[in-house]
Amino acid sequence: MSQERTYIMVKPDGVERGLVGKIISRFEQRGYKLAAIRLLKADQALLSQHYADLAEKPFFPRLMAYMTSGPVVGMVWEGKDAVRTGRTLLGETNPLNSAPGTIRGDFCIDVGKNLCHGSDSVENANKEIALWFPQGVCSYDRPSDRLIYE
Repeated sequence: MSQERTYIMVKPDGVERGLVGKIISRFEQRGYKLAAIRLLKADQALLSQHYADLAEKPFFPRLMAYMTSGPVVGMVWEGKDAVRTGRTLLGETNPLNSAPGTIRGDFCIDVGKNLCHGSDSVENANKEIALWFPQGVCSYDRPSDRLIYE
């Protein structure tokens, strides 16, 4: 059975603070399957494509400076309702509005450094996965997937 995929990115502040493992753990504990992971220092061209919908916003230059300030970790997670549940795990965009128990609710307080990005729709997830992982993602079966979804 094909499972939905979502794109999650740990932003420079999350990498700098050593939170990548904690973020991965939240998705694994929930039962999602890691299909791709990549550490890179994203350039302006890649980020401009990713954030094209924000290009006209007054904060865009600050966003670009922040996102190029250090490495990011891009990931593809696979599982039932991965986009919606992934965003729930991350918490609200403004961490001050995020519930305790969410990644942003537990680890940050500043909307300008909110640790992570998560796809907001299946359509955008597919676009982001293609952008950040042009070589594709890993497909594999876990024995537990067959037990649950068959």
